Amino acid sequence: MRYKTYLLQLLSCLLPLMTQAKDKTLDSLLQLIDRGIDRSEQYVAVRERRIDQLRKQLDASTNDAMRYDASFKLYEEYKPFINDSAIYYISRCIALATRMNHMAEVAQCRSLLALRCSNTGMYDEAIMMLDKINVNELTTPSEGVYYLARAHVYGELAYYTRIDQMRKYYGDETKKFRHLAYQALPQYDDNRFQMMETELMDDGRYDASMSLNDKWLQRTQKGSHPYALVTMFRYLEYKLRNDTTQMMRWLAESVLADVRNGVMDQGSMWEMANQLLEMGEVDRAYKYICFTSDAAGRYGSRLRYAQISPLMADIAEQYKAARDRSARRLMAALAVISVMALLFLATLVYVNRQRRRLAEARDNLSKTNHKLSVLNTELSCLNNQLQSSNRQLSEANRVKEEYVGRFMRLCSDYVDQLDSFRRKLGRLLKARKMEEMNELVNSEGFKDKQLDELFANFDSAFLHLFPRFVERFNTLLKPEERVLLTDSRRLNTTVRIFALIRLGIEDSGKIAEFLHYSVNTIYNYRARVKNAALCDRDEFEERVKQIEG
Repeated sequence: MRYKTYLLQLLSCLLPLMTQAKDKTLDSLLQLIDRGIDRSEQYVAVRERRIDQLRKQLDASTNDAMRYDASFKLYEEYKPFINDSAIYYISRCIALATRMNHMAEVAQCRSLLALRCSNTGMYDEAIMMLDKINVNELTTPSEGVYYLARAHVYGELAYYTRIDQMRKYYGDETKKFRHLAYQALPQYDDNRFQMMETELMDDGRYDASMSLNDKWLQRTQKGSHPYALVTMFRYLEYKLRNDTTQMMRWLAESVLADVRNGVMDQGSMWEMANQLLEMGEVDRAYKYICFTSDAAGRYGSRLRYAQISPLMADIAEQYKAARDRSARRLMAALAVISVMALLFLATLVYVNRQRRRLAEARDNLSKTNHKLSVLNTELSCLNNQLQSSNRQLSEANRVKEEYVGRFMRLCSDYVDQLDSFRRKLGRLLKARKMEEMNELVNSEGFKDKQLDELFANFDSAFLHLFPRFVERFNTLLKPEERVLLTDSRRLNTTVRIFALIRLGIEDSGKIAEFLHYSVNTIYNYRARVKNAALCDRDEFEERVKQIEG
C-alpha cells in the first residue's frame, strides 16, 4: 500500500505542472499583447494627435455645418476613448443640428447619445433621451440608429434585471426593435452584423452564426477598431464550440486590435483576464485586469468597473491562496534546510580533513605534471625535428632517384654520341679528308650543341621535380625584378643558378663549372638577385632552399 501512496503524492505534484502547460501559439500571442501593453502610450498618442487635428479643424470652422462635421468626427474619435468627451461632442452636434433646423440629424445624434448612455450603464438616461425623439422626423439611416439604440438598452436591461416578468418584457422589446433595426440599417453595417450574429447564437443556430461572422470578417480591415469587434464575436463562436485553441487565438486578435488602436473601452482585455485566471495564469491575469482598470478609469465607464471589481476580488483571493501555499512550503523547506545544515556541518569537518590530504596529493601531482610537461615539450621538439629530417630525406631521395636515372640516360646518350663521333672521324681519316676532320675537331658548334642539350635535360628534370619553382621563386622577389621565361619548359641562367642552390649545390665554383661561366659571373648573378629580394638578402637563399614542389 505504501508504494500507492507515493504514486499519488507524485501525481499530485505533477498535476499543477501539467495544468500550466499551454499552447505555443497562445504563448506567442500573449507575448504580443504584453508588448502592446508596454507600448500602449504610443498608440494612445497617435489617437490624441488625430484628436488635436480635429480640434484645430473645429476652431477654424466658419459656419455651423463645418462645426457639426468636425464635432461629429471628434465624437467618433472619443467614442472608444473617453466617454464623457464623446457625450460632450455628440451633445454639441445635437445643439448645432437644432440650430440649423436639421431635425433628422438631431434625432440621429440623440440616438447615438442614448447608445453612449446604455453602453456605460446609464439606462434611465438612455430611455429618457430616446423618448424625446420624434420618430416621424427620422430618415432611413437615422431610423436604423434609433431602433439600434432601443434594442441595445432593452437588451442590457433584460440581461441585468433579476425580475423574471421584467426580463420577459425587456426581451420582447429587444426582439421588436432588433427586427425594425434590421430593416432600416444598411446591409453591411457593423451594428446589423452584430445584432444578427447575437440573435443567431442566442437561438443556438451556430452554423448560421459562424457563416455570418465569416462574411463580416471578410468585409472588415484587419487591425482596425471594427476588427476588434468582429474577432470578439468570433471568440464567442468558438467558445460555444469549446474550441479552446481557436477561441483564445481570436480573443487575442481582438485584444491586440483594441490596444493598438488606443481604445480605452477594453471589453476584450477584461475577457482575456477572465480566461487566463481560469487557466491559472494569475500574474498575467492581474497585469491585464490592471491595464483594463486603468483604461476604464480614463474611459469613464461605471459598467466596466462593475465588471472588473469581481475579477479583481477573484485575483486577490487567488493571490492570498498562493501566498498561504508558499508559506506552508516555506516552513517545510526551513525544516528540511535545518536538517541539511546539521548534515552539512558534519560533512564540512570531514571534508576539511580530506582537503588537506588532497592538497598534499595535488602538490605532488603538480610537480609530476610539470616534469611530464617539460618532457612532452622536448619530445615534441624532437618529433618536429625528426619530421623535418624525414621530409628533407624524402625530398633528397626523390631528387637523387630522378637525377640518377637522368644521369644514366645522359651517360648512355654521350657514349652513343662519342661512338658516332669516333666512327665519323674514322671514316674521314680512312678517306684522308684532313680538312673536314680538322673542321669537325675544332668546331665550337659541337660544344654549344652539347651544352644546350645538357641544360635542356637539366631544365626538364628540375621542372619535373619542382613544377612550381619559378612561381614561388618570383614571390620572393620584388614585382619589378621577377623573372619572365620565354619558354615555360626552359630555365634562364638566373633561375638555373638558384635551381642548383635548391638542389644543394651552393659553391659558386661548382655552379660556374656546371654552367660553364666564370666564378665572378656566378657571384654577380647571385648578388643581383639577392638585392632584389623582398626579405632580408642574407635569408634569401635559405628561403629558396625551402621551396617545395
